[in-house]
Amino acid sequence: MIDALTAAMRTAGSGLAAETQRIRIVSENLANANSTGATAGSDPYVRRTITFGEQLSREDGVRFVTVRSIGRDSAPFKLVHDPGNQAADENGNVKTPNVQPMIEMADLREANRSYQANLQVIRQARDLYSMTVDLMKP
Repeated sequence: MIDALTAAMRTAGSGLAAETQRIRIVSENLANANSTGATAGSDPYVRRTITFGEQLSREDGVRFVTVRSIGRDSAPFKLVHDPGNQAADENGNVKTPNVQPMIEMADLREANRSYQANLQVIRQARDLYSMTVDLMKP
């Protein structure tokens, strides 16, 4: 039983680490949602994406959550007509980031829920450890 609790805690811990990175990436996307390029015609901030994977521990068969890759979204930039902006091209259009704040907020909420679920697994495993130790006391 202790091995199963340890495996659950290790798996949940890897999930916490992965969701922490996801929250950081989503926060970065939200922080740069209105960033434009510094000069005319330059590209603005590009939305970052994260992909999860799994890794199997060969020594004990426990599966871990891993960050497979951190990439860049290939969605096109939005064009906004703003001739007074320093990043405007010759037609007065400014490229804005391909970040959609509503999608980022939904992703942040999902990451937060996943983080909380992994945290709850760790808490419950810790409580089961304590109960097991208490049962073993004379």
